[in-house]
Amino acid sequence: MVDYDTQPGRDSPVDADLTQERLDADDVDLRDGLAGVAAMVASALDAGDMLDAVAKFAAHAIPNVDGAGVALVEANHEAGGVRSTVATADFVTEIDAVQYDELREGPCLTAMQSGRPSVSGSLGCDERWPHFGGRVARMGVHSALSLPLVVGDRVIGAINCYARRRDVFAEHAVELGTQFAGPAAVAVFNAQLLSEARERTARLQRALESRAIIDQAIGIVRSRTGSDGDEAFARLVRISQAENVKLHVVAQRLVDEAVRRARLRSHSA
Repeated sequence: MVDYDTQPGRDSPVDADLTQERLDADDVDLRDGLAGVAAMVASALDAGDMLDAVAKFAAHAIPNVDGAGVALVEANHEAGGVRSTVATADFVTEIDAVQYDELREGPCLTAMQSGRPSVSGSLGCDERWPHFGGRVARMGVHSALSLPLVVGDRVIGAINCYARRRDVFAEHAVELGTQFAGPAAVAVFNAQLLSEARERTARLQRALESRAIIDQAIGIVRSRTGSDGDEAFARLVRISQAENVKLHVVAQRLVDEAVRRARLRSHSA
């Protein structure tokens, strides 16, 4: 039995139509979703593309979903900081804005805080989120299933599933969603690490390129003024500060001007 948080004061929906054919079909959808996520990992997608894939595969793998999204815990943010990232339907994006930016309450935030799936079958009368539930119900959305993305003992985000009908996420849907969320969390986490590594590499490359341009500019200043390396660098810094322009921009401008002059001399010779 899956351990999850249900709506207080409301009986959990019963999986009355779970025929063997339905179970087999749902199992195929789950395996397809997991295989899709695994393929995305093998493709070394960046974090944004991975999140988009996870949301789409979740909507396919979990029964009765009308729209799904993925939200991440904001890095280096105060407790509870969340950023909405991707959604498979416009109404999910609208719900996310209400939950994270306006009201600061809802099933995703609860699931992230507890580390447990959170289910609601009638958002309009769910006492856990009195403001959020009413707003979303007036949008014609009545059921929600939020699945925390957990890596080790750390919650990194959540998959959020919504449906327009009431009481559509019974234990079977929660179980399938939980099976999907585990591998999806690892895939998202690894994609984040890959994106961060790529960004660090890009920053290092930019720094090396800037350093090379600055060294060239120092050489130009030395040749024109007869100053040593420290004096030439100090001159570039003074120009940067006086013009409020980054040092590498000043250096690039000086190098470009030297190249332009050299070409003019070569053409006139």
